[in-house]
Amino acid sequence: MNNIYNVLSQKPFFIAGPCVIESEDICINIAQTCKKIMEKLGFEYIFKASFDKANRTSISSYRGVGIDEGLKLLQKIKHEFNVPVLTDIHESYQAPFVSEVCDVLQIPAFLCRQTDLLVAAGKTGKIVNIKKAQFLSGAEMGYPLEKIVSTGNKQIMLTERGNMFGYNNLVVDFRNLVDMQKFNVPVIMDVTHSTQKPGGLGGISGGNPEYAVYLGMAAASVGVKGFFAEVHPEPLKALSDGANMIKLNNFEEFVQNIKRHIF
Repeated sequence: MNNIYNVLSQKPFFIAGPCVIESEDICINIAQTCKKIMEKLGFEYIFKASFDKANRTSISSYRGVGIDEGLKLLQKIKHEFNVPVLTDIHESYQAPFVSEVCDVLQIPAFLCRQTDLLVAAGKTGKIVNIKKAQFLSGAEMGYPLEKIVSTGNKQIMLTERGNMFGYNNLVVDFRNLVDMQKFNVPVIMDVTHSTQKPGGLGGISGGNPEYAVYLGMAAASVGVKGFFAEVHPEPLKALSDGANMIKLNNFEEFVQNIKRHIF
């Protein structure tokens, strides 16, 4: 089994990076800063950035740099900073290409029941992080998990990102985190997407990032040791999900607050 997965199964870790690849400079800055913070505070670190955001609210929204350019940059970050890298896949054909570079393939929440996508990800043999859909319970995530296991791949992680209760709003039910831990795989709390207000600003999503640290602390208090956060030097200028991102300059204090609640 992949040694990275063994480490993530035992130690606290953070998945952090920009929502989408905007530029090499921004990604390098974030990766370098986050790695230093994680080394200082004792967390394993996985760099995250998407080469394509196929599920943006509006057709006019920025989607990314594309698979070829995106994988080149992720490869550079992986080697320059010696960190695992994670990105989303949205279609089955992307899985083998992405697996040549990335250590973790992420299944977006809206797609977590897509059998062909899950099977394709599982067949790569890489770690697969399945984000829980906004319309599923934690207990129901056993079914997407089984689809990956059917390929012989048991390197699976599950991520909570809130549930829809009414329009343009997400709520985290912490029972879901407890239930997902029963599957004996690493469970991750997505502290930024869970503060999102989908479509809350018309053609783009809004958010309340001030709540993110409380979600992280609460998740730690129920035994979660994996955390996901989107960060950016200037969230208000970010090309995707800026409304719920953590400012990079504030990220060390943010992580420290969560660390105090890990047991």
